[in-house]
Amino acid sequence: MLEIRGLAASINEKPILKGIDLTVPAGEVHAIMGPNGSGKSTLGYVLSGREDYVVTGGTATFNGVDLLTMEPEQRAAAGLFLAFQAPIELPGVNNANFLRTALNAIRRAHGESELDAVQFLKLAKAETKRLAMPDDMLKRNVNVGFSGGEKKRNEVLQMALLRPRLAILDETDSGLDIDALKIVADGVNALRRPEFSALVITHHQRLLDYLVPNRVHVLLHGRIVRSGGPELAKELEKSGYAELIAEAA
Repeated sequence: MLEIRGLAASINEKPILKGIDLTVPAGEVHAIMGPNGSGKSTLGYVLSGREDYVVTGGTATFNGVDLLTMEPEQRAAAGLFLAFQAPIELPGVNNANFLRTALNAIRRAHGESELDAVQFLKLAKAETKRLAMPDDMLKRNVNVGFSGGEKKRNEVLQMALLRPRLAILDETDSGLDIDALKIVADGVNALRRPEFSALVITHHQRLLDYLVPNRVHVLLHGRIVRSGGPELAKELEKSGYAELIAEAA
């Protein structure tokens, strides 16, 4: 599904990623953990094609295709989705229209017929109900006046509607209470299937109690320095990163 070798990237000529090696097979969920400033969000931005990040080395392939040569919209059409740590507000943009436009763009790219307003609302309301979101969120402007938890659930709603093949969750658990955290995790778990993979960027092991990963990777100073099973996240929760930081010094 996702194959990264020696990936290096910078922003404003400052190196952030310094040789990432990572494989996420189809059907698996992998977690990325690490202290602030280690490059976790940068990895997500680079994979999704954010223009101010410059790739300076290495490769990244998605289903055998060179991801780094694709425009952001091509990556989305191919099935890559990025859930933001801090979803932005879009005043004047109706949430339902935004979601329908995004979904129909993906459907057109796949040669599928577009959904009309009635078809889309039926689908969207089913998903909002499953995510415990009030229907009126579809009538509001995108993320405007939403609580932190509502913004994150709206990201999961987008993911549920678009049904990506690879979802990158950039600290989606940030600022969530326990109930909202479980709803978000359940939304991701509902998408788990043999052709779906996820890369979950998180600071906290608590999300991984609900969203059990196949592998956990520790990113430090722009490199993955340790990988393991779900038990690695619990180990980090107890001991922190001090030992790993000392080893890397």
